[in-house]
Amino acid sequence: MSDAHTKAPATPLNGFLGSVTHLLVTLAEMAFTRMELVLLELQEGVEGMVGLLLWSFVAVFAALSGLFLGALALIFAFWDTHRVLVSVLVMSAFLAIALAATLVVLAKLRARRSMFAASLAEFARDRQLLKARP
Repeated sequence: MSDAHTKAPATPLNGFLGSVTHLLVTLAEMAFTRMELVLLELQEGVEGMVGLLLWSFVAVFAALSGLFLGALALIFAFWDTHRVLVSVLVMSAFLAIALAATLVVLAKLRARRSMFAASLAEFARDRQLLKARP
């Protein structure tokens, strides 16, 4: 007998409000999930970029130090005979390395995927699902 008093009568208004509430909860959960995905991708992108920049700096510094000392050693070895020729050849080698590195960087920038590609794909899928429903 107490069960009959605690239940609200089933009216069309209660059913409609329940459906709207369920819809709002579902939309909020979808938005929350998508925001989590965006933030996760942003965090991964930042972490990857910081690590990449740090290791790039270390590699560039070590390479430039080695190339500079090697160039000096070559110039000193040929100081009495062909110092100008060796200096020009070393400079040409440095310029060739710089050109190759520039081309590699440009190719990597063109081939790089969008930072939020997965989020955009999920949003597009959500849009298609919402458009498909009458």
